Amino acid sequence: MHDIIIIGGGPAGLTAGLYAARGKKDTLIIEKGIEGGQITETTGIENYPGIDQIDGAELGKKIADQAKKFGAKIVMDEVESVDLTGEVKKIKCYVDDYEAKAVIIATGANPRQIGAPGEDKYKGRGVSYCSLCDAAFYEGEDVYVVGGGDSAVQEAIFITNFAKKVYIIHRRDELRASKILQEKAFNNDKIDFIWNSEVVEIKGDKVVNELVLKNNQTGEERSIKSDDPFGIFVFIGYVPNTDIYKDQINISEDHYIITDEEMKTNVTGVFAAGDIRKKTVRQIVNAAGDGAIASINAQKYIDEAEGNLYEGFKK
Repeated sequence: MHDIIIIGGGPAGLTAGLYAARGKKDTLIIEKGIEGGQITETTGIENYPGIDQIDGAELGKKIADQAKKFGAKIVMDEVESVDLTGEVKKIKCYVDDYEAKAVIIATGANPRQIGAPGEDKYKGRGVSYCSLCDAAFYEGEDVYVVGGGDSAVQEAIFITNFAKKVYIIHRRDELRASKILQEKAFNNDKIDFIWNSEVVEIKGDKVVNELVLKNNQTGEERSIKSDDPFGIFVFIGYVPNTDIYKDQINISEDHYIITDEEMKTNVTGVFAAGDIRKKTVRQIVNAAGDGAIASINAQKYIDEAEGNLYEGFKK
């Protein structure tokens, strides 16, 4: 039985593993894909403190290697079900089964995708889901923002600090964003709107340079093409990976795990960190912070529990 199992090997999970292993806890990180999680799809990170610019995959590997150096073990496996309610936490995976005294959930949230052909192909090469991460790469260029809610409008306003022009593509004829955000967008000379339209295809060469839109009122399709590359930013929501936890852990209405400031869930010995949590800012730097806080408090929980000689821990 492990001391701490961390589900998810993104920045939050890897940082939690680093802190747990450095604290001399038997630490296992379960990651179903590549070490580093979603950041491995980002080609350039310029806002991580102390690093001018780094490839996402490289940053993920650096954090993973650091965790391993302190003794954390990383396995590639996919969680199928969990039993977190007892003193011993049981995790059933596709390859193997695992047990731990404490669990940190760091499985993240995936940006909701458009679902159009070309979207996956051009991720990180014109298609982005994070303005803070990528807006600066489009200095003086055109940018298209997909969405009509608060996030889309707020991000579009931010992107105007860099882009020559920002076009908001919305499938309705009015925005869903708050009135104050709408007013700011309508009054911004660098923002225009493409109403009643949906993205049906994304094209390009090495990077995006063509966008095919369909008017959902008339059915007419039109192509926006440029000799220069341009950016497409998608802000139509997130999909947190919480389905297997919802019957045991308190989940918000929008499907995120609810924690306190110490990353504790409602289940004793279970913590959550990173984008899986109910919060407003989702960046690499605060995911790492979440992971450190969750790990430190998981270690405290184990030390206190072992002091009380929990029956389950004797197995």
